[in-house]
Amino acid sequence: MRLASLRAYKRFVIVAWQFLPLLLAYARDRRRFLLFGRPRQVGHETHSRRAERLLDSLLTLGPTFIKLGQLLSTRPDILPPAYIDTLASLQDAVPPAPWPEAKQVLEDELGPVDERFAEFDTEPISGASLGQVYRARLDPETERTRADPTDDASREVAVKIRRPNIESLVNADLRVIKWSLPILLYFVGEARAFSLENLADEFSKTIREEMDYEREAKMLTEIRANFADDDRFRIPDVIESHSDSRVLTMEYIGGTKINELEELERKGIDRTQIAENLERSYLQMIIDDGVFHADPHPGNLAVTDEGKIVFYDFGMSGRVDSFIQDKIVDFYVAVANQDIDGILDALVEIGTLSPDADRGVMSEVMEIAIQDARGEDVEQYRVNQIVGQIEDSIYEFPFRLPKNLALVLRVATVVEGVCVTLDEDFDFIATATDFLTEEGYREETIRNYIDETGQQLRRSGESLTRLAPKTERALDRLDRDDLYLRIGVEDSDKVFENLAKRMIYGMLLTMSLFSTGVLYALEAPLGSIVAAAFSVVVLIQLYRSFRSPKSIGARPQFTRQNLRQRRGEE
Repeated sequence: MRLASLRAYKRFVIVAWQFLPLLLAYARDRRRFLLFGRPRQVGHETHSRRAERLLDSLLTLGPTFIKLGQLLSTRPDILPPAYIDTLASLQDAVPPAPWPEAKQVLEDELGPVDERFAEFDTEPISGASLGQVYRARLDPETERTRADPTDDASREVAVKIRRPNIESLVNADLRVIKWSLPILLYFVGEARAFSLENLADEFSKTIREEMDYEREAKMLTEIRANFADDDRFRIPDVIESHSDSRVLTMEYIGGTKINELEELERKGIDRTQIAENLERSYLQMIIDDGVFHADPHPGNLAVTDEGKIVFYDFGMSGRVDSFIQDKIVDFYVAVANQDIDGILDALVEIGTLSPDADRGVMSEVMEIAIQDARGEDVEQYRVNQIVGQIEDSIYEFPFRLPKNLALVLRVATVVEGVCVTLDEDFDFIATATDFLTEEGYREETIRNYIDETGQQLRRSGESLTRLAPKTERALDRLDRDDLYLRIGVEDSDKVFENLAKRMIYGMLLTMSLFSTGVLYALEAPLGSIVAAAFSVVVLIQLYRSFRSPKSIGARPQFTRQNLRQRRGEE
């Protein structure tokens, strides 16, 4: 324990030496005199220089901070856009550990290499900040998970080994981050402080999960089962007899990297179809299955000669609860329909946008985002441009990202980038809309909206039938000097104001409908059309007056359970 504390103190000094000048510069960018004074705004070039320095510091500090940088690249609620752009390119650029050290980890978990494997290539085929991957062949006599035990052929596998002594380094760095957090909070605003505290907790959990290969094996197995009947994808099988908490042995599946376009063309692979299949796979994982591969950069995606997509590295994976799934559906449907209010409602309900945000300002942001994304073709717009506009606004407006939603946002952005690399004309929203329509989500959302609107109109009609006799009785009592009004000191719910509006709108509607009938009888078509249009306007206003303030802006609840029940009924 004492040695661990000493190591943590040493790391704290190293980290402070790297970050303190950058932190002071960042604070100086925001306030004239660091902690006080008028707010300052600096240009994109200054932010870019700061971001490059941050990137260099993260790479210098090693594996833990590289992972932290990757997580920060998904959090536009914490850093300005220039930082996000720079950190988005951060890869696991860490030299591989020497083979003797990796071999020690392997043998501590599985026993002698020569006894467990028929062949083992000691040169890693892939290196990451927390582990590295080797190719090997299993010894048929020791493999206990073969589908055909009589098959004596050796099986090619990929063996992922956790970096030697990485646990102690990560634990020390997590302690440093915990100690540093109170200092960081002095340099940022209240909203950023809230997000930073959440980020620290999330990062501690995420990096420990990523080091746990038993968890990765479970996630991989679950996702593989979800695609078991879909021959468009290949997901490696876990070799349980050769896996443990620090070693994960998987079926080796070769393929061409998904961004090697010339090689894909040479093999006659339809890149547009690959892009569509890739997007659909992630929509299924996030919206249908609730468990998803969260690191879809080109290094983790390949294509077989038969055109099947291969997924690698499930260390970074996540889950989405049913509520978030429903709200994601609402968001995509609203984007597809160019429904600005629907987009904002989904963001508020999901917890991303504060209910106190200026909806007028945010509507303008969304309208500009969709306008910019459309281009020349009105129907063509891409989700990454919409997300990009939202990210640019997050730093200035009251946005927050729930934990799992940050991973979903990153996945959506990265997948869209890969799809556009495969086909520069790829329409992400059109594919998403087709998926939602085919699965019944869009139809269910529209059906719920129609049902809700019908209920509102019915209630309005019932109120209208009650309004006329009540108005007549009130006028009669007024004529007899028998009308009393009880008015409270406060009318916070605006009950009286709403009642007055309803009375006025009701009388106006009666007059306009009567006028429409008279004009039509007198064969005055233009006048009757104007009167009818006025009646529609008054009816809409009357309908709105019957909606309580809390219900204004609310949208019908869409749930996956409703969809399943309706499918069962049909």
